[in-house]
Parts: sequence; C-alpha cells; structure tokens
Amino acid sequence: MRKKRVLLLSEGFGSGHTQAANALAVGLKQICPSISARVIELGKFLNPVIGPLIVSAYRRTVSSQPKMVGMMYRSNYKKPTNRLAQLALHRMFYTQTSQVIAQLKPDLIVCTHPVPNTVVARLKRLGLDIPLYTLITDYDAHGSWVNQEVNHYLVSSPDVKRRLVEKGVMPERVEVTGIPVHPNFWITYSKDVIREEYDLKDMPTVLIMGGGWGILYEDNALSYMTKWRETTQLIFCVGSNEKMKEKMLGDPMFQHQNIRILGFTRDVHKLMEAADLLVTKPGGMTCTEGMSKALPMLFYEPIPGQEEENCEYFIQNGFGEMLNSNDTVNRWFQLIHDKAAATAFREGLLQKRALQYDPKKCPEAVLQLMQ
Repeated sequence: MRKKRVLLLSEGFGSGHTQAANALAVGLKQICPSISARVIELGKFLNPVIGPLIVSAYRRTVSSQPKMVGMMYRSNYKKPTNRLAQLALHRMFYTQTSQVIAQLKPDLIVCTHPVPNTVVARLKRLGLDIPLYTLITDYDAHGSWVNQEVNHYLVSSPDVKRRLVEKGVMPERVEVTGIPVHPNFWITYSKDVIREEYDLKDMPTVLIMGGGWGILYEDNALSYMTKWRETTQLIFCVGSNEKMKEKMLGDPMFQHQNIRILGFTRDVHKLMEAADLLVTKPGGMTCTEGMSKALPMLFYEPIPGQEEENCEYFIQNGFGEMLNSNDTVNRWFQLIHDKAAATAFREGLLQKRALQYDPKKCPEAVLQLMQ
C-alpha cells in the first residue's frame, strides 16, 4: 500500500514560513510514521539563482525600510492577490510547479506562504484535483492568503478565523489549530540538565533572539541588558547573521563570563527550557515556540504589519510586553530574580498555554482531514 504523501510549499521571506512547514512535516511523521512529507521553498527550488537574490533584496528592504514594508502590507490588507500579480506568478512558476506536483504525486498540498498558495490555487482553477490546505503562520490574516480554491485553512487563533470569515471565507473551511512547532518543543526537559549540557550557570537567565536573520544589537534596550550581567545570564542568539556575531564577540560590552553569543542553532527548544525570560522580535514562529514553553516574552522592533499583530496577540493574552524602555528591562529582570514571583508567573502562563495551545493539534487536524 502506497504511503500517503504531503507536499508542503513555502518561501524564504523570513525563516518562519519554512520553519512552520518543517515543523508540520516532522509532526505528521511523528504521529503517523507511514506519512511521507516533503518541504520545498518554491522560488529557491525552481529558480536556484534568482530565488535567493529576491529573498536577499527583501531582507535588505526589511532592515533598511521597515516602514515601507508595513505600508505595502497595509495597502493590500483586505484584498486577495490581484490578477496581475497572479498572472506574473503564473508565468514564473506555473509550468515548473505543475511538473513538480506531477512528479511527486502528493495526496495533499499544504502552503505556508501566500506565493505558493496563490500558484497552487491557480493550478486548481485550471484543473488540478488535489486538496489545498493553507497554514497561516502569523496571528493576522492578510488578504493575500485568501483564495477560493483553498479547501481548508489552518490558523493560529479564533481572531484570525474571524478575520478570514470577514474576508469571505466560509467558517467551516477554517480550523483553529495553532501554528505547529517542531516535536522537539513537545518535550519538557530538566532545566538543570540543559544548563549542565550547555555549561550554563544556575542563575536567572534571559534568552535574546532576533529570528533567523539575526538581531540589531545597537538597540539601546538590548545593550542596556548587559548592565545586569553580574547577576543575570544573557544568551544572545543572532541566527545566521555571522557578521553580527563577530561584531558582538569583539565588543567589550559583551565580553563577560555570564554572556553567551550564539549563531545559528537547532537547539532553541533546549535554550528556551533553560531560560526564565525570552526577548525577541515578534515573529509568529518564535512567539509560538515561546508560548509552547510558557516563557514570558519581551518584544522589540516589530516589523510594521504582521509582527505588530503578533505582538498585540501575545500582549493581550498575557504572555509578554513591548520592550519600550530601560524601565521595562528593569521591571522584568527584577521579576525573574524574585524566585517566588517568577514561579507564580510561570505557573499562570502554563495554565494559559494549556487553555490556548496544544502543539500536536495542527498535525492531528491535518491527519484527520486526510481520512
């Protein structure tokens, strides 16, 4: 009997879309080993030269002109991808995507980014007879995600479902599953064991992350945190930003026995387990991972648009606060130094997480829909 095949299509505009696709793929296989799941970043796969150049240009734009990115996001917020853009994507991807699908013969296609979602939706209009599920990887519902050909939407929260319904999607086609995290995040580890594994000290610990593209450590509040280094362990994760890592390693401000500077790592699930507080840019994936570990979070420099919406969701639900000043740093650092108060706060977050998020729900929903 042939294995059921799931094709997950993403894009590299930010690391979260592909992380979600990989998390779902591994989660599906964890629950149902007979499933075959393949993740492809469509642009990079079909255009290995041009695709990365487009992503690199987007990355530079996000870093240098975030307000413009936000303006573009808001200008088309209520609208599906327009016909001209659909035609352009059709010309760039149609034939090759059709060939990939014909070769892999999936029983189901899951898209975690609007671009492949639009491409596959057009293929379905032209006769492709394979179910299309759309996994929205933020706590917002931009119009570019919406296509009539989508059979089912998997979304992060009831509010995202409401926003999709307002955009004309039938309620029965939207399921609140939460954003999937890698099965590594399903496991609870001993904080003492993790700290011993990474040679970390038994002291209040703050994990500072900037997503896959790395942080801008010149931010005053992030630099101010180093003033706590005598009593607080600081772990800076700069992702794939090797230049930033080298710059920080050479800066006396970060040269201290209680400060660790890490580049790309696959052990974020363990580092979060060792931490008492997470400071992060509010990408949908990182915030969901933090919630899965019931970590209090401070958010800095959200990209206008979806990251602002992510911030709003987690602040409203009591998982964190915007990092607006040094006073915010002091207040939260003082909290994690008060053992009784910190324990009570984490227990409250564990209860909220239990009510709002089950990390297995998304892969389980996909398997249920495939039956």
